[in-house]
Amino acid sequence: MSQQCPLHCKVAPDPMSIALAGQEHRRSARCIATIIPLMVASMLVTAACASRAATPDTAVLPDACALADIAQEDALVRIPFDTVDGRIYVQARVNGKGPFRFAVDTGASGMARADSSLASTLGLSMDGERTTSDGVTSKAVETTHIDSLEIGGLVRRDLDVTTRDYNSRNAPDAVFAGIIAREFFSDGLLVIDYPRKRLSFTRTRRLPVSGKNVLEYERAFRIPVSIGALQTVGQLDTGANVGFVLPQALYEKVAAGPLEQAGRAQLTNGQIDTQRATVHGPFRVGEVRVSDVEVRVSAKFPELLVGADVLQNAVVLIDQRSKRVAVCN
Repeated sequence: MSQQCPLHCKVAPDPMSIALAGQEHRRSARCIATIIPLMVASMLVTAACASRAATPDTAVLPDACALADIAQEDALVRIPFDTVDGRIYVQARVNGKGPFRFAVDTGASGMARADSSLASTLGLSMDGERTTSDGVTSKAVETTHIDSLEIGGLVRRDLDVTTRDYNSRNAPDAVFAGIIAREFFSDGLLVIDYPRKRLSFTRTRRLPVSGKNVLEYERAFRIPVSIGALQTVGQLDTGANVGFVLPQALYEKVAAGPLEQAGRAQLTNGQIDTQRATVHGPFRVGEVRVSDVEVRVSAKFPELLVGADVLQNAVVLIDQRSKRVAVCN
């Protein structure tokens, strides 16, 4: 029969219990010795991942323009370009042939356009028709198929593109074989460095969704513009060899001076009558600020246009994934 022990008494420890306890203690110590390094390693991996997550491709930078140089360092595409009247021209290969001279036009929708001279050179057949609009006039144009279009290692395949005679109205030094349109760069960050005459494209970097110099848009690429105290929206168009084009109604809000006749301006599908005037502004587009600017004015033009002439000293970053733009000095 077991002995009962009052609460205040002490029972001598059993030797077997002591031995078992010692073994359990040693096992616990070995387990702890194994777990602690694993925990430390896990913490280091977590810290490394957090560090990578804070790199400029995802972090909110204090200034979006700080990404201009960073994005060009590890770009998938990094190529030189020429300019004629402010427009950008790069070398491209079509169906493995070339190089051919292509214009880069952020005002053009779709992936690309082919001049009729390119279709003739490569023996491309006309296989369809679609309607295009330049904001004023709509017109039916023919389409053709391109197997591949490449610039600097970035390749797009199986493209149905519009084709027409673009060059009959171009000066000899502005002739091109086709147009690289905005959707060609839709899955990454496009950097147009005008001072260095360099175009870059990367998928590993992105513009932050908020912060200094981040310009949000809904419809490509209508970004915030200020003219004096007036806040408005303007289309960023690297294919337009002008500074600013103002609708008549907008001009009357920002200036009171007389207008001079400026002749007819050529659009994609036709021409419009324009006038000219000097507007003090200042105009501000991102970091670009200009005053006493000669502008074109038209009663038929539907919106403010920000053309290539304004951008010649700027670095333009366009990220269609997040619908963000930065225009940097």
